[in-house]
Amino acid sequence: MVGSSETGKEPWRGCYYRLEEVQKHNNSQSTWIIIHHRIYDVTKFLDEHPGGEEVLREQAGGDATENFEDVGHSTDARAMSESFIVGELHPDDRSKLQKPTETLITTAQSTSSSWSNWVIPAIAAIIAALMYRSYMSE
Repeated sequence: MVGSSETGKEPWRGCYYRLEEVQKHNNSQSTWIIIHHRIYDVTKFLDEHPGGEEVLREQAGGDATENFEDVGHSTDARAMSESFIVGELHPDDRSKLQKPTETLITTAQSTSSSWSNWVIPAIAAIIAALMYRSYMSE
């Protein structure tokens, strides 16, 4: 821990931890996670977490910001999480957190031509129309 100051309702303000220190807390005896550069000691919450302790343990010792936000936690859950904050990630280590890489999902190979994107559905529509017309004429 680097620095320390007690300030009213947020005694963790000014308590900085290095990333290396947070990474050591990645087991069931001591489980720390990082959310928005704040460090949470969720060890006592493992058994109570509605999503199961595995969810928290998978993120232990690292940045859980994206996973936390993806779940869409309620305002009650966010308020409860405040009680688990033990400090903040040191400003020098914030750039070390792995940035999420943008993945693009494509259904067609990039070498395929764009005409196949409309020709195949058009042929399927024509066949369906002919089958419908044949059915209705009987």
